Amino acid sequence: MPSAAAPTLFAWHSPRTWPGAALSLWNRSLQFRTILVTTALTAITITVACLWMALAIQNDLFQTRRDEVLADASRAVQAARETLDASEVAGSRAQMQVLWTSVRDDITELSSTDQIAGFRIDQQPVPLAPSDFGQGGLTAEAVSAGLRERVRSQPESQWWQSIALRDADGDQVPGIIVGQQLQVPTVGPYEIYLAYDLADEAETLLFVQRTLWASGVSMVLIVVAILWLVMRGLSTPIIEASATSARLAAGDLKVRIPVHGEDELATLGRSFNAMADSIESQIHELAELSLVQQRFVSDVSHELRTPLTTIRLAADMINDRREAFDPATARAAELLHAQVARFEELLTDLLEISRYDAGSVQLELEATSLAHLAEDVIESMRHLAEQHGTELRFVAPGGYSPVDMDPRRVRRILRNLLGNAIEHGEGRPIVVTVDSSPQAVAVGVRDYGMGMSPGDAERVFDRFWRADPSRKRTLGGTGLGLSIALGDAKLHGGTLEVWSQLGGGTNFVLTLPRNLRAQAAMGERATPDVQSPVPLEPSDEPLQGELGPTQPILTMDVAQAEGLDDVGEVRELRDVDGVDSVDQDAPANAGEKGEAR
Repeated sequence: MPSAAAPTLFAWHSPRTWPGAALSLWNRSLQFRTILVTTALTAITITVACLWMALAIQNDLFQTRRDEVLADASRAVQAARETLDASEVAGSRAQMQVLWTSVRDDITELSSTDQIAGFRIDQQPVPLAPSDFGQGGLTAEAVSAGLRERVRSQPESQWWQSIALRDADGDQVPGIIVGQQLQVPTVGPYEIYLAYDLADEAETLLFVQRTLWASGVSMVLIVVAILWLVMRGLSTPIIEASATSARLAAGDLKVRIPVHGEDELATLGRSFNAMADSIESQIHELAELSLVQQRFVSDVSHELRTPLTTIRLAADMINDRREAFDPATARAAELLHAQVARFEELLTDLLEISRYDAGSVQLELEATSLAHLAEDVIESMRHLAEQHGTELRFVAPGGYSPVDMDPRRVRRILRNLLGNAIEHGEGRPIVVTVDSSPQAVAVGVRDYGMGMSPGDAERVFDRFWRADPSRKRTLGGTGLGLSIALGDAKLHGGTLEVWSQLGGGTNFVLTLPRNLRAQAAMGERATPDVQSPVPLEPSDEPLQGELGPTQPILTMDVAQAEGLDDVGEVRELRDVDGVDSVDQDAPANAGEKGEAR
């Protein structure tokens, strides 16, 4: 299984790749995440600050201009009121018109706007009443009905309203219109309106807003640049430490982190280098100790072969003449012959293990059909299976085309797995399945014995480990068979996996790659990341339901306690002298037959 997802390819001309590339960079780069998050938070903060300042400046400009406009309009209307109060009552329409013109001139001179309008409130006809007027483009339609209603209903108050005015070019500009009443003697009240444009204030506000946004963008860019420089200075030692640790994990024990200065990162670098020195020293010590152990096992094994050969010849001679001895001596000769054979097998396995530890094992590749090889192994083990009352079933939907493998080692793996299945299968059928795919070939050995717990299944390939130490090995074995089988599988660049369930049996699956010779030419021994053609977890519920759950194995003491007289029901026998019996029909080279788990 791959350790990490491959980086998403990025292309400027393909916008569809941008989200995937950004997500990949987010997951792989702490520097990118930090800069992106900090930039986003800084941009949000500066945006909020700019918005708040822009609104505050806008409100302040408007309020200041509004106060100026109200004061200006109040001053002009007050001057017009004083002019009317100081004048004599006009007796003719001509005099009233002159007076009204004087009032309009006073309002125009004292106000800072030329947009002025006046409308008579009382619509009753009065001969002397001056006519309504509007100048500077201000007409009755520009004044809203709501404002006119307020001015008419409250003669002592001054009212204002924001409106849109037209400038000399016909463009709309923001403005304020101010209205209040003016009492004309003998005629009645008039509505006086003065309109002021806010074009200058709008330009000022636009300039301020542009300045604020430009300053905000500049601040964000400056913060990003500063943050990038800071993060670069902080992340460079981290990247160096990561690369150094990766090289250290790959086996380069001499690599160290360059240390500069006396800060926290320098302290971290020195601590890492001290740890690397300690690891290098311990690994060298362990390597020397392992080398001594390997040499010891190899030397002892080689030194024992000569005396063991002599003992084996003597044991064979004594065993061949056991019929001339008394029963006790004959039994002792049988036990001596069997144990010497087992000791020779153990010595052979120890030599093989020492070769694996020393890395001196070489494959002898041949194009071999896994299905035919498995069929040959089944035929060679069929007699042994019949002795245990076990039926061997062979299913091969694939695996007939030749594949590069070491047939001797693969045959040893299959004999080991079949021997274990026969010994632990409780006399139930054993199914051997061979199948293939374009990438691999596989063989599975399925038994329906007692099975193992998940914890036991994890340790089944450990050296000299047994799930039940109190149970005898009926087929001999040294406790190294499955460990050697796993080494043979890895040597092929393949896998050997196990599935087991208490009461449901066990299934071993050996998977070998098809391109082994190409891997060997390239010097590779990595396990291929391919799916096995034979599933590890079997789907044979109909057969399992037909057989039923596996029952515990009975011993002689339990059989006698339960009143069983048929010793054929007992799987483990003891002789009258209390010495464990052995299977006389088992071949001397039982190490290739199987191995107790």
